[in-house]
Amino acid sequence: MTRQKILITGASSGLGAGMARSFAAQGRDLALCARRTDRLTELKAELSQRYPDIKIAVAELDVNDHERVPKVFAELSDEIGGIDRVIVNAGIGKGARLGSGKLWANKATIETNLVAALVQIETALDMFNQRGSGHLVLISSVLGVKGVPGVKAAYAASKAGVRSLGESLRAEYAQRPIRVTVLEPGYIESEMTAKSASTMLMVDNATGVKALVAAIERLDARTRRGPLVAMGATGAADVGAAAAADQTLRLAGARPPSPRGHVRCGSGAPARRSSCPTAVAVNRRR
Repeated sequence: MTRQKILITGASSGLGAGMARSFAAQGRDLALCARRTDRLTELKAELSQRYPDIKIAVAELDVNDHERVPKVFAELSDEIGGIDRVIVNAGIGKGARLGSGKLWANKATIETNLVAALVQIETALDMFNQRGSGHLVLISSVLGVKGVPGVKAAYAASKAGVRSLGESLRAEYAQRPIRVTVLEPGYIESEMTAKSASTMLMVDNATGVKALVAAIERLDARTRRGPLVAMGATGAADVGAAAAADQTLRLAGARPPSPRGHVRCGSGAPARRSSCPTAVAVNRRR
């Protein structure tokens, strides 16, 4: 099934804007929302010029304004004629060391990345339940797999929460026509990762987005109990058996396998800058 009408939150930059460009190139209709309307307007103008046959709707949305989330989703749905995939992507990474006295920073991270994500999830599920089908995509992080010290502690906790919600939803909707996918990106070039002084290994935005979009489509097309798609420290690979998964993750330098329906992509450990040579090598083993 082709998901023709896709809503993306946090679409004004980074992974959100990258995914919007990728789906637009495939002829999909887009509903894009973010806080920065100037960037959304520029993105809409860019994509409308390049792909005049697709529908593109944009709206200002601060996902922490919980009452506006369902209103904006409904307005965007009306404008492009429905929504059959929602990508919960909006997030921030402004945390501080626990105990540093900067509670506000960690609180903002948890509220935006987890509480607001829950609001988006509930809104998307309400829409999908009414239409009888849909695909919910959650953007977590490889940092959500295990707690990390320092300024990323609250960020990791927020993404662990998103990951857990995704696992719960996959079990809840296992026998229903609503699909759930969790993406666990590592370090992919964006405004957020540009502020990280501790990361030396970085997958460029185009490569990371290409892997994420491809994984979304592959997982959506498969049966719920199909093979795991594992995306490690520097690339992606389809894995049909546990042994193959172990080998792929080892080649990519990733952590233990994700649950079915979860995808990791990008950098997971400090190293020098990379253009994903491992991804090429691993993909050839498919």
